Amino acid sequence: MTRIPKLLADGFVFAEGPRWRGERLWFSDMHGEAVRTVDLRGRLETVAELPGREPSGLGFLPDGTLLVVSMLEPEILRIDGRNVTVHANLSPLVSDRCNDMVVDGRGNAYVGTFPPVSDPRGVLVLVEPDGSARIVAEDITFPNGCVVTQGGRRLIVAESLGRRFTEFDIAPDGSLTGRRVFAECAPYGPDGICIDAEGALWAAMPLAHEFQRIAPGGEILERIPMAERLAIACTLGGPELRTLFLLTSKELPGESIKGTHDATIHIVEVDIPGTGSP
Repeated sequence: MTRIPKLLADGFVFAEGPRWRGERLWFSDMHGEAVRTVDLRGRLETVAELPGREPSGLGFLPDGTLLVVSMLEPEILRIDGRNVTVHANLSPLVSDRCNDMVVDGRGNAYVGTFPPVSDPRGVLVLVEPDGSARIVAEDITFPNGCVVTQGGRRLIVAESLGRRFTEFDIAPDGSLTGRRVFAECAPYGPDGICIDAEGALWAAMPLAHEFQRIAPGGEILERIPMAERLAIACTLGGPELRTLFLLTSKELPGESIKGTHDATIHIVEVDIPGTGSP
């Protein structure tokens, strides 16, 4: 079956970190230095302007407070209405930038680092609801998109330069144990991911210019090509969790795209809904 994505919104510098909540898609406009929302009619709102910062991964605490990765510092910000405060400073733990993040139902945030390509061994940092932080997984080959599944009992991380998805069990204290391969995906390097009710991942494959639905073990079940556009991130949402939001760009993030507004959000309806878990 060929699915034809429909343009929902455009004009962003670099859209990242999509999360569906409250009948809206929340996302970071990374180099646009803002967090925004869009509804299914394409109506846009700016949640917060973050001048001088590069927002990336998003998530929500149980009380609805928005958490945002500020990549460069690196810090996790809390955004509550108009108030922007620092939830956690990760610089004592990591020397790299930070990137994507998933927040589970207890308010535990799992944050991946953004290591250099020359030494792509990154880590996952657990930030607890009180802002305390510790490293819970090491030697992740450029960690990227993460999902929490199985009722909060498991975490899957995309290893962009490892060309695989790695799965962990989540212990009661938030630690990660039982590391194993969920799926190999070479030669593709995954970016943002989400999971559906059958346990398959939707994954953005930037340099392949497509989104792929991948079963445990690695079988590619479906592809959604995006022509010349880079596939950056995706999530399932909408009233029945069957709307797949596809975030794309013409270029990878970096200084060269600042001042451009070529990032887009497309949507497509899929057969298998999401789980409601980030």
